[in-house]
This record gives sequence, C-alpha cells and structure tokens, in this order.
Amino acid sequence: MPELPEVETVRRGLAPVMEGAVIARADVNRPDLRWPFPPDMAARLTGQRVLGLRRRAKYILVDLASDETLLIHLGMSGRMLISGDPLGQFVHTHPAPEKHDHVVLHMENGARITFNDPRRFGAMDLFATSAGEAHALLAKLGPEPLGNSFDEAYFAQALSGRNTPVKSALLDQGIVAGLGNIYVCEALFRAGISPLRKAKNLSAKRAAALVPIIRDVLGDAIEAGGSSLRDFRQADGELGYFQHSFDVYGREGEPCRREGCGGSVARIVQSGRSSFYCAQCQR
Repeated sequence: MPELPEVETVRRGLAPVMEGAVIARADVNRPDLRWPFPPDMAARLTGQRVLGLRRRAKYILVDLASDETLLIHLGMSGRMLISGDPLGQFVHTHPAPEKHDHVVLHMENGARITFNDPRRFGAMDLFATSAGEAHALLAKLGPEPLGNSFDEAYFAQALSGRNTPVKSALLDQGIVAGLGNIYVCEALFRAGISPLRKAKNLSAKRAAALVPIIRDVLGDAIEAGGSSLRDFRQADGELGYFQHSFDVYGREGEPCRREGCGGSVARIVQSGRSSFYCAQCQR
C-alpha cells in the first residue's frame, strides 16, 4: 500500500495541473470501490474549481470551490494518472480507456486525471471542507511526521508507558500519521533501534533522536519519487526510485550496510507484517 512519500509524490504531481483549474466533467464508472461512492459524486464534482490539494496521512484532499473536499485513498493498487497536460510535463495524448479506470476527471485546461484501481481497495469521498477534521477517516489521526506538532517532546511522551514493540507504535496512525511498514523499518535501522524493543523501554533521548531520522527517511523517499514495489506509479506514470536505496527492507539474508557491522538483515513477522532489521547493530 502506498505510504506517505508515495501519496505526497502523487499530490505534488497533480497540483500543477489541478490547482486553480475547473473540472469540466467527472465520469464515475462504477458505484463503489472499497466503499460506495458518495451520492451524486459526478454531478457534485462537475463544474467545480479546484482551490488546492493537501495531504493528510495517506489521503489526498482536493478542496473545491463548492466548499466540499474530495478525499482520495489509493488503496493497494490505485493510481492517479495525468494525460493531456497543458503544462507540458506529462504525456500529451489521452490513452484509450482501460477496464479499471473507475473515476475520470476531465479538466477544462485539457488535462485528464484518471483513477485506475485494479484491486478496488481505494476509496473516494466528498464532505464539507469545514467538517474535515471530524471525518471518520481523519478524526483520530496523530500529527504529521513532517509537521511541527511531531517533535521530540511529543514523541517521547507518546511512547512512554506503551507495552507494544516500538515498530507497532510507529505504525499506530494515532501516534503519528502516514508512516507505513517500509519507512518504519528504514528509520529504525538508521536509528540503530530493534523493532522488537518495547516502546516503553526506549529512553527519552533515543526517542527524541528518532524524530529527525524519521523526517530524513521520508524526505529522502519523497525526493526519490517514493518506492515502486508492485503497483505504485507517480502521476506521470513513472516509477519511484527509493527502493534502490533500501538499507533493510526486502533485503533478508543480505549483508548489513552499516560500516563495520558484519551482520546480515533478518526478517521477522510482527502483527502480520514483515520487519527487516539487523539484529547485530539494532538494539
């Protein structure tokens, strides 16, 4: 499933084409994805000017002049693809429609935004912009890891007293929003922290040191256009490249990349997810 860097990469790709532009027509080609689409979604989108695009955790939020916000979740295999871009940054010709093109936004500027999702685990919703913080998918999210609210004091306090492994705590969207399995594994490696260590046993000093490391990992991944493992594509259809920089994720049995370590990457399963780490240098 796309994590924060992949979603942010898609948002940044869509913004130059959608912000300030009008949706001339919206085609909704099925009644649902993971959940039913909101009533009259095509009519509510058609004719609306896009005021701006935001990201919250793993969701893209499209603010409209109608004072409604379109929420987009890519799910396991969802892609937001651009064609006919008047800015000249993407392929100019519109491709032929495909089987899994579930929602298509025809922009007045000539661009076309296609939401393609073969597995149909993605989702879209429309809600009043003013009520966004109360939306069921957003209300319980923790602070953004790249935002000012996610600081050393907050994080140390959030982990204190928690009897779960630090890996599980970092994946808890109520503690910090948007982190997923890949980037938690990579951040813990850079910090030299074992994913098995209990959150309550992580000292305040080590917890504080993990905050800038998380930011750096996410920043590096965004700069590389995210990670493409199976289905992820950027908005221009290109692959992300951060997977070529993984230190531990997916590298089971390979040598640890930390200089002087001499260990190898192991894989364990925690709460049904694979954790990759070096038992020799992550404590």
